[in-house]
Amino acid sequence: MQQHAVEGVHESEDLVFETPMQMYDHQVEMGLLKPDKRQVSIMNQLQKLHSRMDNYKATPMKTKNFISKKYSTSPKGLYIYGSVGCGKTMLMDFFFHTANVEKKQRMHFHQFMLDVHHRIHEVKQKMPDKNFNLNRSQPYDPIAPVARDISEETNLLCFDEFQVTDIADAMILKRLFYHLWRHGVVVVATSNRPPDDLYKNGLQRINFLPFIPMAKANNDILCLDSGIDYRRQTMPSEGKVYFLTDDADTKYEMDRIYEDLVSKEKVEEEGLRTLTVKGRQVVFQKARGRILYTTFPEICMRPLGAADYLEICRQFDTILLADIPQMNIQRRSEARRFITLIDTLYDNKIQLICSAEAPPDLLFALSDNLSDYDRQHAKVLIGDLDISKGDDNERASIFTGEEELFAFERVMSRMTEMQTQDYWNQREKIRSKREAKAEADAAASKSDADKLNLAVA
Repeated sequence: MQQHAVEGVHESEDLVFETPMQMYDHQVEMGLLKPDKRQVSIMNQLQKLHSRMDNYKATPMKTKNFISKKYSTSPKGLYIYGSVGCGKTMLMDFFFHTANVEKKQRMHFHQFMLDVHHRIHEVKQKMPDKNFNLNRSQPYDPIAPVARDISEETNLLCFDEFQVTDIADAMILKRLFYHLWRHGVVVVATSNRPPDDLYKNGLQRINFLPFIPMAKANNDILCLDSGIDYRRQTMPSEGKVYFLTDDADTKYEMDRIYEDLVSKEKVEEEGLRTLTVKGRQVVFQKARGRILYTTFPEICMRPLGAADYLEICRQFDTILLADIPQMNIQRRSEARRFITLIDTLYDNKIQLICSAEAPPDLLFALSDNLSDYDRQHAKVLIGDLDISKGDDNERASIFTGEEELFAFERVMSRMTEMQTQDYWNQREKIRSKREAKAEADAAASKSDADKLNLAVA
């Protein structure tokens, strides 16, 4: 059986573990976790799946009646839901890091769906002649080959924050996962919502509903809800990284921290930084090395999305984000970008220092006091979508802000954890490993060059 080094958890030395339960027990023994009966119950289920998946390789199913799982040789996955900060992601990571599966992937669900849409676009571009065929009753569906390609790349998919807020995602999930599960891919996911509440009050949700029983049939549904947000149990041990804009010293402190951070960067130049994302150029006004100093208007009030924020994570270790306003339903677009930004930064362990109009708990407020502009905009959108008065879609979350408020509970919890020393240390480890690899690669290149020079001489 393979052994796996600890990743993404706290350790004082390099340790290896064979099972997720060993990793959990070690954290408890070291005093890094408090014993939690609900977490232990989830760990027992993860342990069972870990055993069933030893050296697992996905095998496509022969039968079309796959929902019953009667003829399936693949184990059922796990769908773990619960309130923010209860430890869902940590437990899934224990499972993922020790899973003895040759092909496995762990990613944020936003990132996965972004990749899926990109693959669908590529398939359509390569097969334009099959998009329409007079002999077909239905247009060509590119989702089946996309799912097949994904299943060839991985036997196990672990998703953090499985949530559905985009109608484009909602409309393809059933077909996508139908083919993934039929190809034998096992899915383990965490979510803040039970399956029945996914895409709650979403537009055209009736077309999404068939996915729910399919998810239940192919995954054991587990609830982890201890009523404790463990992210809030550990507050910053040193330093301050969250400032209120009405404090007189806030701008001075933000500038001082930036100068201190960039003084340690090897790159001398400071100024514009241009990122290229899918052929587009995204320009930021102030950056140096792997430190970005940006503002809320620059990063959340422009038409940026998950792909842009992922590229930011690839380019920077630390982000200073200034002037975060208090948000409400009237600033829904900015709020959604901010939610996606924080989720992406957190998932990639990016260090965040920010100034805001209010504490994290008060950054978003749901209000019925819509402006005349928002009311008119909603009426136009309802008309464009041909939604009748009294229709369920008239109460969709796109018009009420309910989805944003729900997501902000997760954001508040994550922003609290992102202020802790433990969180910052995780990025420092990533930075150290990257720098060590760069030095090793440089030394190897120099050695090869020296050997070549000797051979020529």
